[in-house]
Amino acid sequence: MLKRVVVALSAVVAVVLAGHRYVPALGGFTTVVESLLPWLGLAVPVLLVCAVLARSPTAAGAVLAPALVWGVMFGPALLRPAPGGPSDLAVGTVNVGVRNDASGEAVRAVAEDLDLLAAQELTPGGPAARQLNRMFEHRYAVSTVGLWSRYPITKRRPLDVGMGWVRALRAEVSTPKGDVTVYVMHLASARPGETTSRDASLAQARKLIDRDDSKRILLLGDLNTATTDRGMRGLTPPLADAQAVAGSGFGFTWPAGFPVTRPDHILFRGMLATRAGVAPATGSDHRAATAAFRL
Repeated sequence: MLKRVVVALSAVVAVVLAGHRYVPALGGFTTVVESLLPWLGLAVPVLLVCAVLARSPTAAGAVLAPALVWGVMFGPALLRPAPGGPSDLAVGTVNVGVRNDASGEAVRAVAEDLDLLAAQELTPGGPAARQLNRMFEHRYAVSTVGLWSRYPITKRRPLDVGMGWVRALRAEVSTPKGDVTVYVMHLASARPGETTSRDASLAQARKLIDRDDSKRILLLGDLNTATTDRGMRGLTPPLADAQAVAGSGFGFTWPAGFPVTRPDHILFRGMLATRAGVAPATGSDHRAATAAFRL
């Protein structure tokens, strides 16, 4: 019986990993599972132990299937060296936490060595905004999202990403190496069985990027899903994920105490990502995502 269970579960894990995009959405439950997809790798050692207990070479061989699929899908994220080298633009994004009384300290620590910082869940005139105003010469904030920059911000406008109220912005930043179009977004939340609003805001984000012919684009923000979610297919590509290109590991950012997924993203095109990482954000339930680019 144990042998049959191990073989069956190994097949299920391998199929879910390799074909997760083809599994029915099941009312939004599947897309939440996709955001946690790397954690399915934990099933491999458990199944292997069960195969040993069953004293079955057949069961042990079956465990190789999900192990190989996981390795192909996620192994490069653990082994890939960052491109490195000189960079022209250091950026970050952080959800400061709407109830975070220490949000000023959170953004101070994150933004210290950055040229651009995007923030979400801002309180207008709150400690995070006041701290960033002291650190950066240029700023543009709308509703609960904002962008702070060491370089001039031009052609700014608020955006509605399908939520019925402004929770995103578009701006152009004039760097010494040329203009960069920056989007800052905080998309709708998602929970098991409740992804309709988030999916609609993702679709609107895709439309905005598709219509933008800027040479260089950065999309910074809390998209409330991971790049393994099928809903991200319209954004990655055409945009690349800085963590996937230049980061080490998965770069999980949420929840801050023990991150299991990455809803906070730095997506780009028209530049070379040289490094990417994660930074703590005092008092927030998110960690910050950071990256550097060569223009």
